[in-house]
Amino acid sequence: MSKLPGGALASRPLHFIWIADCSGSMSVDGKIQALNNAIREAIPHMQQVASENPNAQVMVRALAFSNGARWHISQPVNVQDFRWQDLKAEGVTDLGKALNMLADVLSPEAMPGRALPPVLVLISDGQPTDNFDAGLKALMDSPWGKKAVRIAIAIGEDADHDILQRYIGHPEFKPMQANNAETLVRYIKWASTEVLKSASSPASQMLDMTATNVNVPLPATPDPATPPDTAADVW
Repeated sequence: MSKLPGGALASRPLHFIWIADCSGSMSVDGKIQALNNAIREAIPHMQQVASENPNAQVMVRALAFSNGARWHISQPVNVQDFRWQDLKAEGVTDLGKALNMLADVLSPEAMPGRALPPVLVLISDGQPTDNFDAGLKALMDSPWGKKAVRIAIAIGEDADHDILQRYIGHPEFKPMQANNAETLVRYIKWASTEVLKSASSPASQMLDMTATNVNVPLPATPDPATPPDTAADVW
């Protein structure tokens, strides 16, 4: 453990939340199964990163949105015990509802004051079908929502980059564009390892969490993989 005056730096919780678009369009061209496979493939790498940093206790859960939003994995699970459950795609794209539900669990009453900034990874292939503005306002009105590391991955050419950029809220960070399963795997792995390393590092634990807008410095985004030659494999 890192040493501080007066003793060791105690482990602090870091909440990592997948926010997954499960609308009907995600069933096209195998996108939802590619997402399931990418997250499942990333889990051992997340566990390795967490095991190498005893200063943070990584807790994982998942929120799904389509017709409304629901907690796919409702309770925070220690990453070492985390197992992915496949998502299914149907319905519309109620992203605003998902952000409202995030705001509820990131309220000061629900989050311990000594936690690290949460990591919120949004994956979507379309445009919101409900009140996105209200949901985003609720999230950003939450102190932990504002301080969160917000990552967005666009799946396919129909994803709304303007919406995803507003969710990220930082002009220097852009939504990542995944047009095939290989690129999606790369971005999911980056978000669940390199971003997790930055968010759980001892340096991040020393940030002033009373500040109004704390965000962990992010590593460089990986270059997208070369798209496959066959059009059938491109979203």
